[in-house]
Amino acid sequence: MKRIVLLITVCCTIITLGAQHSSAQSKKRSAAEWKKVLTPDQYEILVEKGTEPAYHNAYWNNHEKGVYVSAATGDVLFTSDDKYDSHTGWPSFVKSVDPSKIAIVQDNSYGMVRDEVIEKSTGLHLGHVFDDGPANRGGKRYCMNSGALKFIKK
Repeated sequence: MKRIVLLITVCCTIITLGAQHSSAQSKKRSAAEWKKVLTPDQYEILVEKGTEPAYHNAYWNNHEKGVYVSAATGDVLFTSDDKYDSHTGWPSFVKSVDPSKIAIVQDNSYGMVRDEVIEKSTGLHLGHVFDDGPANRGGKRYCMNSGALKFIKK
């Protein structure tokens, strides 16, 4: 009887882990696949880890109420309630809506060491996070690329 219970437990665990892995992998695509579903600007930012020009992007000066979703997946990442004017020319936020939707990885490009923000489910580049945000709101500045996001007005 103990063996049967153990066998059932092991099988259930394998099935559960497999489903979680499959769900996470479903949002990961090859560069060629992303090229088919993203605009050229979105592809450059999200896949190639590009950066759009400061003050020449869609959301740096957006003051409307709403949410910012991933341009790749549609997952809600940031809200206008957490957006602030950092005077950098890019949309900046003090935090993400759901920290489990993003990951912070080390970026050593261009001779600098920075903290890159990626969408956890896809591994795609969103921007960078810095420790120079408003101290009274946690001290973080999530400096995002407008091209990595879509704004949905409330």
